[in-house]
Amino acid sequence: MSARGASGGRAPGGRAPGGVGPGGIRVVQATLLAGAVVGAAAVVFGRRLEESARQGLVDWGTVESIATRRLRTAPGSLARAELRAVEPLYAEALGLVVPRLESFLGSPLPGVVERHEIIDRAGWVRANITTFEAIVDRIEGRLLEQLLPPGVGPARASIAIANRWVTTRQLGFLLGYLGQRVLGQYDLALLAAESSPGRLLFLEENIRRTARVLDVPVDPFRTWIALHETTHAFEFEANSWLRPYLAERLEAQLTAFSRDVSGLSRDALGSFGRAVRGEPGSHWMERLMTPEQRRLFRETQTVMSVLEGFGDYVMDEVGADLVPGASRISQRFHARRSQRSGFDRAIMRLTGMDLKMEQYRRGEQFVAAVARAGGREGLAKLWTGPSAMPTPDELGQPSRWLARMGA
Repeated sequence: MSARGASGGRAPGGRAPGGVGPGGIRVVQATLLAGAVVGAAAVVFGRRLEESARQGLVDWGTVESIATRRLRTAPGSLARAELRAVEPLYAEALGLVVPRLESFLGSPLPGVVERHEIIDRAGWVRANITTFEAIVDRIEGRLLEQLLPPGVGPARASIAIANRWVTTRQLGFLLGYLGQRVLGQYDLALLAAESSPGRLLFLEENIRRTARVLDVPVDPFRTWIALHETTHAFEFEANSWLRPYLAERLEAQLTAFSRDVSGLSRDALGSFGRAVRGEPGSHWMERLMTPEQRRLFRETQTVMSVLEGFGDYVMDEVGADLVPGASRISQRFHARRSQRSGFDRAIMRLTGMDLKMEQYRRGEQFVAAVARAGGREGLAKLWTGPSAMPTPDELGQPSRWLARMGA
């Protein structure tokens, strides 16, 4: 060992033993600077992540893109010129349907013929995205406040973004799936600020394809579908109390849901699994609800069951004389409803569309029982006001409703 090294002098390279030389200082300074940059970038990234997460629960543009891309390859697509060519046929069908309905129901139904539209599947998707968006908009703000309070951090923001990604694709798939099956719709904005009249939508692509599957003539089938949807128009437009009545319940449901998102059942995944397997018990959607949400949900389901059941009853009663081969059409249509593939049944359970089929079944049974016991006068009592709507229990036991209404 040299004398300089032993005496504690500077080592080669100018570094004091145990110290940091000029080169080392520069490394430390660079490391600190890099750390500051990374830290600042992390803060900026975290803020941008939170801002992105707060942009909404659903990416509606992507929903439409997913659904329409799926529908573009669906069989039976028609060009715009082909859709325009059948417009006079629907006008003619409605010209037959409306006077018969007015006579049967004893109430005028103005304006419906002028407010109908023949649309393709993509047009149906766009119309229903508007409806979905209006509903989600009512709960979005409060849910985001609960899920993403200020300074929530990148972890929860990332989860919210992932949830939006999943929800967006689920809705896109759902609309793409339904867009191949819906035949007609009375399109009514229940939650709109202004009470504008609804419009009748007819999906000629699906109507034509379904007529082929059922092996029935397409012209009478169009009239049969027009009769059903126009009956729904009557239910809302001839009974001014019905729209605010339903809107009030939907608003209450949305408010109850958004009040506390933590009220959702922790058994959600198990409920989904049981839904796919078709196990008995209450519907998985109800198992995710609080008691208040469940009560409001069942009230709304009851009203929808009456609407669907009444529509089916009128189709059979009025359609018998109006639509050639109505009995055959009805029989084949209802048989097709009950004969679905395992995949379709699983999708319907997961999306809640099986509840729609339950609405048809329970509504048909209730309305048929009222018609047998009270005739048209008994049915007319259904539309006298909100108090005339059956309770969920009365829907399953029509005799109780008949006794309460003196029908």
